[in-house]
Amino acid sequence: MTLRSEDSAVAAPAAPVAPSTGPHPSLPDDLKAAFDAYERAIIANDLDALDASFAPGTDTLRGDAAGLLVGHDAISGFRSLRGGVPPRDISEIHYRPLSTAAVGGPSSDGDVALLVSVSRFHGGGRGLQTQVWQRIDGHWLITAAHVTPRTPALDRTIWRSVGDPFLQGAWEGPLAGLTVAVKDLFAIAGFRIGAGNPAFLEEARPEKATAPAVADLLRGGASLRGIARTDEFAYSIAGDNVHYGTPPNGAVVGALPGGSSSGPASAVAAGHADIGLATDTAGSIRVPASYQGLWGLRTTHDLVPRQGMLPLAQSFDTIGWLARDGETLQRVADWCLSYDSSASTENVLGASQDDLPWRFLVPDEILACAQPATREAFSRLLAALSASDDPPSFRAVHTGDLDAAFSAFRTVQGAEAWRNNGEWVGAHPDALGAAVADRFRLASGITAAEETAARGELESIAAHLTELVDGAVMMFPTVPGPAPQRTVDIDAVRSATLRMTAPAAVAGLPSISIPLLTLPTAAGPAPVGVCLVSRAGTDIALVRLARRVAALAASIRSRPTETS
Repeated sequence: MTLRSEDSAVAAPAAPVAPSTGPHPSLPDDLKAAFDAYERAIIANDLDALDASFAPGTDTLRGDAAGLLVGHDAISGFRSLRGGVPPRDISEIHYRPLSTAAVGGPSSDGDVALLVSVSRFHGGGRGLQTQVWQRIDGHWLITAAHVTPRTPALDRTIWRSVGDPFLQGAWEGPLAGLTVAVKDLFAIAGFRIGAGNPAFLEEARPEKATAPAVADLLRGGASLRGIARTDEFAYSIAGDNVHYGTPPNGAVVGALPGGSSSGPASAVAAGHADIGLATDTAGSIRVPASYQGLWGLRTTHDLVPRQGMLPLAQSFDTIGWLARDGETLQRVADWCLSYDSSASTENVLGASQDDLPWRFLVPDEILACAQPATREAFSRLLAALSASDDPPSFRAVHTGDLDAAFSAFRTVQGAEAWRNNGEWVGAHPDALGAAVADRFRLASGITAAEETAARGELESIAAHLTELVDGAVMMFPTVPGPAPQRTVDIDAVRSATLRMTAPAAVAGLPSISIPLLTLPTAAGPAPVGVCLVSRAGTDIALVRLARRVAALAASIRSRPTETS
């Protein structure tokens, strides 16, 4: 039987349900009242009422297109950041009583029900809610729910502009058939650079030429899928944006996507694009790659031209790419860094023709920044690789004082960020989100003497790291652990993360994150990347080496487990 209500669920409960005349029993009045109260709460975003509508404990379920949340606390945390839903009416409710044998527990017949409701949104579109309700201690509570939202024209947390394609590339070439999400820092002729801030976008002028890094991909046959979001001025590693929302993490429900290349990373993880064209100043490719189970390459500093790219800190700003697999990333690197791909790229194919050594260095100080569970998983990986048929060698090394390196890096980065953007930030004091505004405030106070001293410290740090990778490749977890949930204060995680990602940026070395580790979390299994860092100019060889490591790890995992 279909039960219908014409009343809005925003102002009052739906009209009483008429008695059933069909083969299915009528929706009980008390269950209808509980459903109406839940619907009013979700429209009003009444978090306390919504929490009270879901059964307590660790078995309660809620799923949608982004994935599955398990447990009342996980559901509550997600909801606290989501905000309310757009105005809508419930046009249909379908009720089916469930057998208590299907759910177990002490419930009596009539105490468990399935409700499927259809939503019609005032702004157009239709959604679906499927819920299992159970009478617990005299109250109807939701024990499982699945939400099918209205189909979005585009996810505006991921995309600023999108098309199919947005711009067509060459019809032939080594990248033909691939699509690209371009971080909103690159010039595209006829379009404005938005830098993750609506006020900046509003005042920007359309670009007269397309950035070489974009043009190279188009010439290779890739087509642009669209312009993807970034954290404001790329000055963050979280991936959130107070103006446009936080892009979804394609691997972990409710987790941060990682920034500042959050838009391209989420687009690739969600399958909306094959390649993410991104930038990495202090980890902005490697962090989202690790958080979302992607491959991410930060190229040698100054290797890919930065013309037509809005800078944050030129001493560290580097262009690179994100992909879901190593083969795609190899295609991109081979083309964009090869002699015949583009006259705009300072090519180092010669340095990448020879394979890198099958020798790895594990930096103690960087490894110490990782969370205990990450260190354990990384140690198991090294043990498995060492015991394989093609064992690499591993040796522990010291990188030096990471606190000093991070402090000097942050000083130089801040000084350059203020020179690049300080005039605009000063003229728009209320245009930035609080976290980014605070970073610019601190950057504005850096003196010339402090910057000069910091640059001197970075020179010795870079020289030491360059010497370390002269005959081997560094290997360590990309970040401290899985992507934090959006409800978590990430200040401590941010500091540890930058201590792990900044050294490669300080030395200008190529660095790649590959998805090799999986850790259990409250939100389910979550990826953590493993980072390889090699000597300058060996970018293509580094991708080949990373694929070799990944293939060996995959072969180990696929071996049948011996049983007695």
